[in-house]
Amino acid sequence: MQKKLAAEFLGTFWLVFGGCGSAVLAAAFPEVGIGLVGVSLAFGLTVLTMAYAVGGISGGHFNPAVSVGMVVAGRMPTADLAGYVITQVVAAAAAGLLLYVIASGKADFAAGGFASNGYGVLSPGGYSLLAALLMEVVMTAFFLFVILAVTSPGAPAGFAPISIGLTLALIHLVSIPVTNTSVNPARSTGVALFAETAALGQLWLFWVAPIAGAALGALVWKGLLASRADPAGIVPAE
Repeated sequence: MQKKLAAEFLGTFWLVFGGCGSAVLAAAFPEVGIGLVGVSLAFGLTVLTMAYAVGGISGGHFNPAVSVGMVVAGRMPTADLAGYVITQVVAAAAAGLLLYVIASGKADFAAGGFASNGYGVLSPGGYSLLAALLMEVVMTAFFLFVILAVTSPGAPAGFAPISIGLTLALIHLVSIPVTNTSVNPARSTGVALFAETAALGQLWLFWVAPIAGAALGALVWKGLLASRADPAGIVPAE
């Protein structure tokens, strides 16, 4: 279990630092910023790279909603859930802190939203709470469905991390304007702690909606494809 939690810490840290770091440091860099497409790709690449690097140890969740979905799908023991979630949140907070220290090294730095998630006035496009709720539930549900499907025995071997990373990139391409894309309560928590907005007051949504969506996606998968499932995690343990 210690090795699993260490793997989850590294993977979640990399996801938050790399994904949110791309938004804070590189998205709007004058003239050569990577923009929304670059941020979307960065989030996808963090999951892809760490799923290959440590997925064989912990299953490569890096996300409390994914861990909940795995429990609902019967592919992770309930007893392991608390340890995974606590580790993921601590890793996200550590990544957020390091990112804040680095970003504040710029003379005119202002944290602002600090890549946090939100609805209403905190939504990049000004979308409502209902719109944000629906987006997060639907996107997380599909994310879990894809994760469970591509890691089933009938899926092509060795390609699961690519599919999962590309799915997360696609999710960001669609939903950044609505919520700045969470689908991951740890990611939302790790940067909300350092935002200069009311992000902490809206954080509840980015726990409730992704977890509800993950459970929904897992239930849909169980109804359609569970007979083909392997009880292992995202990447079979070595």
